[in-house]
Amino acid sequence: MKKAIIAKILITSLGSVTIFTPNQASAQLIPQPWVSVGAQDGDVTYAVGARALNLGVEVGSGPDGSAGVDVLKFLSLPVISPYVGLGYYSEDKGVAVSGGVQVGATDNVFVGAGYNSVRGFNGQLGIRF
Repeated sequence: MKKAIIAKILITSLGSVTIFTPNQASAQLIPQPWVSVGAQDGDVTYAVGARALNLGVEVGSGPDGSAGVDVLKFLSLPVISPYVGLGYYSEDKGVAVSGGVQVGATDNVFVGAGYNSVRGFNGQLGIRF
């Protein structure tokens, strides 16, 4: 009799833990910010970005004083997250396309590398909360 009660309590407890444990989707609600530094045509380029729910936004400055915004779509895989994006930049730079990858270096830090047709090749360093 005691074994049956203990088994029921154990099964109920494990079910409750499974239901109330945070999953990956709720963890993605907290934005993951990053900074980016790159180069295009001999000019240094900068950007800051954030990602949540596998979508990202990156605001950057390119060569010749151009500034713009990119909207990014991430493919979330266990360790690596490739992305593609479209953006628009001032100073007659127009539409930009971008792509790259972000990789988890530790539990709270990630690094990345990417290419933007206006801002050139860039490296990224970000934080996960």
